Amino acid sequence: MEKEAQIQGFTDYLSTQNLSPNTVRAYLAAIRQYFSLYPELNHPSLQMYKLYLLEHYKPQTVNLRINALNSFLTYLEWPDSRIMQIRVQQKWFLEHIISEGDYEYLKARLLEDEQYLYYFLSRFMAATGARVSEVIQFTVEDVREGCKGIFSKGNKTRHIYIPASLQSSALKWLAWIGRNKGDIFLNPSGNRISPDGIRKQLKRLAARYHLDEQVLHPHSFRHRFAKSFMEHCDDITLLSNLLGHESIETTRIYLRRSSSEQKAIINQVVDW
Repeated sequence: MEKEAQIQGFTDYLSTQNLSPNTVRAYLAAIRQYFSLYPELNHPSLQMYKLYLLEHYKPQTVNLRINALNSFLTYLEWPDSRIMQIRVQQKWFLEHIISEGDYEYLKARLLEDEQYLYYFLSRFMAATGARVSEVIQFTVEDVREGCKGIFSKGNKTRHIYIPASLQSSALKWLAWIGRNKGDIFLNPSGNRISPDGIRKQLKRLAARYHLDEQVLHPHSFRHRFAKSFMEHCDDITLLSNLLGHESIETTRIYLRRSSSEQKAIINQVVDW
């Protein structure tokens, strides 16, 4: 019973941290997994759990679950028992990012097929740099304003700007479909579209238009925004703010070239 009370208290604690619903679910799942393996919360068991994670999961998942445990320990006021994350080897190139050519091709085909919902979804993701969980929150009122305020960690507000060209065409589309308020991205049932629904439909579109499904995923459009921004404006501090990164070091990945870009350069310049 004590464990359930702790988990419930932790659930209430997480609700005050401005975390995404997916992160909250992942954190709670990690805590429940820990207690399913180890009956007591103590330092030796925490270290054993870390070893268990290393044996069964990829490094990013290991660190996510370690973050969950550390957050739980912070909630319990046990800071001395925090677990060290593992070092993830950093790649010196970007992977699975939609090219500018494929992005333009996708937009053209979506317009041609009158797939306006996903045409504008793609444009909003690629032209604002918003995460998919943020894009689905856009309302008609936000489009009129040309900006959306998103609450992030520490109760800070980050502004996501809608470029004028996108704002103009989106307002015409919304007027055409008769939507004058509320969410702009709705599913056939009239409810706000879900990130999972977007991911599944992008896979279908990849198959329909013969595009690589590895680059046709929601986060790929955020990568496209960042890459294009850096190609036209070298203000990495501004980009970091626009993307909502806590550290500018996270943003530096967009200074790197994709693996395909690296290969193209090698093919062009190396002839010996």
